[in-house]
Amino acid sequence: MTTQTYDVTDDTSKRGLITLSVMLATIMQALDTTIANVALPHMQGAMSATQDQISWVLTSYIVASAIAMPLTGFVSSRIGRKQLFLYSVVGFTVTSALCGAAQSLEQMIIFRLLQGIFGASLVPLSQSVLLDTYPPKQHGSAMAMWGIGVMVGPILGPSLGGWLTEYYNWRWVFYINVPFGVLAWLGIASSVKETRLDPSRRFDIFGFSLLGICIGCLQLFLDRGESQNWFASMEIIIEASLSALTLYMFIVHMFTSKMPFLDPHMFRDRNFVVGLLFAFMMGVILLATLALLPPYLQNLMGYPVLDVGLLLSPRGFGTMVGMMIVGKLSGKVDLRYLIGIGLVLMTFALWEMTQFSVDITNWNIIQTGIVQGFGLGLVFVPLSTLTFSTLSPHYRNEGTSLYNLIRSIGSSIGISMVVTYLAHRVQINHAAFSTFITPFNRALQDAISQGTYNIQSTTGLVTLNREVTIQASMLGYLQDFRFMMFVCIAMFPLLLLLRKPEY
Repeated sequence: MTTQTYDVTDDTSKRGLITLSVMLATIMQALDTTIANVALPHMQGAMSATQDQISWVLTSYIVASAIAMPLTGFVSSRIGRKQLFLYSVVGFTVTSALCGAAQSLEQMIIFRLLQGIFGASLVPLSQSVLLDTYPPKQHGSAMAMWGIGVMVGPILGPSLGGWLTEYYNWRWVFYINVPFGVLAWLGIASSVKETRLDPSRRFDIFGFSLLGICIGCLQLFLDRGESQNWFASMEIIIEASLSALTLYMFIVHMFTSKMPFLDPHMFRDRNFVVGLLFAFMMGVILLATLALLPPYLQNLMGYPVLDVGLLLSPRGFGTMVGMMIVGKLSGKVDLRYLIGIGLVLMTFALWEMTQFSVDITNWNIIQTGIVQGFGLGLVFVPLSTLTFSTLSPHYRNEGTSLYNLIRSIGSSIGISMVVTYLAHRVQINHAAFSTFITPFNRALQDAISQGTYNIQSTTGLVTLNREVTIQASMLGYLQDFRFMMFVCIAMFPLLLLLRKPEY
């Protein structure tokens, strides 16, 4: 294979333009992972769709993006990284406008599929460009800027989506990408250098097909499992079986083929492999909290959608501050120490969240959000830097696409796990609490005597059951937060396997 080398950009003014341009592309794509979620009920009404049908607006984008992301390395080696970046920005911008103009559910799903395909390479390309634009000693600062777009986009997406939907129209959730896309294209076209091509590289269609089927079936399994009652559904059994089988075949093919789709030599780099494992576990934590808090605040505490977005926003600001601090300390402090501090803060925040109740104040929510966001910022940037610090530059396009794919899959698995675990625990908790509803329960008898409950009427029993359901749900959320806290704790041993880079 021809070795690709990249030149570090010496013009500092051009570095600034490159950074701004690729950041716009990153934010644009990262926002779309969550910004459409809050607009779904409005889209459902406008398109006369069922709950199951409208969910394909999210599923189609996620599946298409996940399948197309591994293609980034190959396509950039054949047509050039800059060309791929420009095509991706144009495609994503145009399909975003088409999504906003869609008149039927079928049109929306097709446009979302195309949007996912074009957007798949934006984040890995932006990471790769920044790593090649800055010298190794400044990679920490570069990854801090890149991380702000990747991390803050999904966190602020629901708030921005809720505001646009409330005061304008759900279509602006997609139209907002157009000005970002135009500015990103102009900046990339005028500042980013083209990479050397590798025409000798052949496309491993069999390997890509196996990987594509594996990722597609896995995403469908995770996105539809809860609504289809998991393994009680033949669809879910088929998707899980196909995903496991094609993953096994892909791994065997990768290590036995002469020209595999992914070069197995990448996996000889210890920091890269450990970084992938770390990224997967970070993905589990990254969006799982955001999947739990909105229904918790809306359903149990009665907050309106707009207020929920405002309460979750400080988490994003905490992340930004953490990343800025990392950028300043990069090259001066061992990055592994920063990751360790970040994990401690995340664990502490999740432990505090296990103490939540229906009586918590706004400050409790904001405080834990800031601490957890700050911890995420301290972990995410140094992890990205250490993962690629020892990886050969000519693996960078493939490496960044695989890194972001693994993180994305981790997020999908994390969301699916916490939602399923929540439903499971609520049922168990409800059954357990119901055993206390007996004539011999002194607390219940006191409540009846004070007129709080009337178990002799249907209305009274419904009221009592509602209270039991609220308490069962409350405990279920706390158990989910505890589960995520244990995931954070499980990441500490991986920290010991990361090596300090030598510049």
